[in-house]
Amino acid sequence: MAAEIHIGLIGYKFMGKAHSHAYRTVDKFFDLTAPPVMKAVCGRNAAAVEQFAQRWGWQSHETSWEKLVARDDIDLIDIGTPGHTHAAIAIGAAKSGKHVFCEKPLAMNLTEAREMLAAVRAAGVRHMVNFNYRRVPAVSLAKQMIEADDIGEIRQVRFTYLQDWLVDPEFPMNWRLRKESAGSGAHGDLGAHAIDLARFLVGDLAEVVGQKKTFITERPAEGTSDGLTATAGKGMESVTVDDCSMWLAKFANGALGTFEATRLAAGRRNYNRFEINGSKGSLVWCFEEMNFLDFYSTEDPSTAQGFRRIMATEGDHPYAGNWWPPGHALGYEHGFVHAVYDLLEDISHDRNCQPDFRDGAQCVAVLEAVDASIESGGWAEVERVE
Repeated sequence: MAAEIHIGLIGYKFMGKAHSHAYRTVDKFFDLTAPPVMKAVCGRNAAAVEQFAQRWGWQSHETSWEKLVARDDIDLIDIGTPGHTHAAIAIGAAKSGKHVFCEKPLAMNLTEAREMLAAVRAAGVRHMVNFNYRRVPAVSLAKQMIEADDIGEIRQVRFTYLQDWLVDPEFPMNWRLRKESAGSGAHGDLGAHAIDLARFLVGDLAEVVGQKKTFITERPAEGTSDGLTATAGKGMESVTVDDCSMWLAKFANGALGTFEATRLAAGRRNYNRFEINGSKGSLVWCFEEMNFLDFYSTEDPSTAQGFRRIMATEGDHPYAGNWWPPGHALGYEHGFVHAVYDLLEDISHDRNCQPDFRDGAQCVAVLEAVDASIESGGWAEVERVE
């Protein structure tokens, strides 16, 4: 068993910062079998990636991902780049015998996702998709409560992911607004998170029907961009992805669901929310109040029925006991630390990661089924990934 796990990170902006923070933090709060060593970070801009490496504590830097994945001193490749690069990097990493940690959505389409899954399986390496919201303590608690039958048979669910960073039509273009680099807009960027949470908490989706729309079809050309901020360049550019998607779903277990994703909901900064209604109760969670899980039970006495608010920061709540005293809230970055902790432990103990590339491919299959339903004007079956 390795004494350390050597990390090679590709991408140094929004996700690069989040992942770097996780690697720097995880062994300070969690007991690891093999701690991470931040060996190298990779990006196309030599000066910028060198500065990032120095700031975040990476030992070295590269400007070629091909060179990075071929290095003998790297055990794990972490992919935090735009979607159109995921497949080539992940397949190259697997062929070089590296474990792979990849941002969502896994791939641009189901064909790519299947190729990535086949590559990591053939290489026998561990693989995980970073659906970080699974590892928010309140969400993990919801999973435990569902498995304990606290809300009974799940019947109806609502998954909603609303943001507003693109409300202003003068907000400039960036890679997330181009189909060739992002694959889709709010549907894939935000909808992928909603789909994964639905699969995690409720089960597989069987059929879908939906609609998508681009309200702002042209934006100022890109100047500079970093994460969800940007400055304009010269001229205008066509937006080639959706601004929003809305769709219905039938789950394999008989539950019914609604899904909505948009980046044009004024006032909703990061409103990732679910409501799950069962035969014995309901669970409600929203990222904007991420430490709280609301629970309603029909088995409470009639004089005491109503939603109760659980603050998921107790020592025996998932992950929470590794941090601060009860009641001391966690934030966005903690989901990444929890993901990295589980990933490193899975690698150390040679066990399957969750969610893995099959989960990532199944998410892409749902996204594509919604697109197929829009094209056909009717319900579409979700292809099963084995």
